[in-house]
Amino acid sequence: MIRFLLLGLFVLVVGTDLTGQPVPAEDENIPYLMTFGGGGKRETSWGDDDFCQIFFFEIPESYTEPFYIRVFDPDCGGEVDEINGEWDTRTSFSIYGGKECHSHPDARETQPEGNYNSGTLLASKTFGNNRRYDNNWYTFGPFNPSEGEFDPRYGYIFKIITKGEAGDDGNLYRYYLSTSEDDNLSIEGANAFTYEYSFRMWNDPNNVSHIYPYIDERVVSVKQENFDWDNDGFIRVVSIARQGLSVKRSGEDLWIDDEFKILDEELNTSLDFQFIKSQNPVVRNNNVVISVRNQYGELIKFYAIPIGGVPKYKYDIGVQKIEK
Repeated sequence: MIRFLLLGLFVLVVGTDLTGQPVPAEDENIPYLMTFGGGGKRETSWGDDDFCQIFFFEIPESYTEPFYIRVFDPDCGGEVDEINGEWDTRTSFSIYGGKECHSHPDARETQPEGNYNSGTLLASKTFGNNRRYDNNWYTFGPFNPSEGEFDPRYGYIFKIITKGEAGDDGNLYRYYLSTSEDDNLSIEGANAFTYEYSFRMWNDPNNVSHIYPYIDERVVSVKQENFDWDNDGFIRVVSIARQGLSVKRSGEDLWIDDEFKILDEELNTSLDFQFIKSQNPVVRNNNVVISVRNQYGELIKFYAIPIGGVPKYKYDIGVQKIEK
């Protein structure tokens, strides 16, 4: 079916705030990152496909002072985390810099295989059920920016790998890139990104979570893959030129993929993947994994602070043909 829509005025409105590095960031509205223990029965139906999550931090070349990577609630037990029987999970947090920390191909894939832990190990700690760190911060560092892998496009890059070493509980946590050992003080111009996002959804169906893949000038089409969505509402893609495209959602312990074309106006901007929960029934403790690839099969970065700002769809005077 073909129908015609009258569109209003198109105006691009984007934010420019690049001063904060909480992960997840405020605009993402994601309560926690998520990694389950990799021991026991290696249960994937709770929402973690590989018991490992990799994030990268970009430090601008102009920043030369020491910095810290802080982890909120790194232990697995207590108020925040998700129990599966009894608290028996151990989770490691490992920070890497140096040559091939990011540039090695295995480090830019979704599975913890091959040389995914490339680079120089700078710090590592494994946490069990420890009340000292429950609902509290642990700080890694200080690190010198020059210890990262230098890329002239992005500055110095560091990698943090969170891995479930034992047990089968869910560890929920957050990061903050800080200039202070004891407080969350941001580095202007810094950012964080991942190629595969593993996170906890809100229980409140009125909360919409977001992730922001950046679409560079080479992208013609993308394929999104999501895991264990549990049929919890729907996933919608919004951009400066797209009011809302619904994509396929996975069921319990399943992967699903979906492809769509990129519009010319979307090049060199971020997309907004919106995770909109079902109002009835309300799915609780839903953990989701998602990645996006371009037409070459290359993974696309999800930036915590979207490049170019949060995309806002506006209208253009004219007639647009929509095919169904």
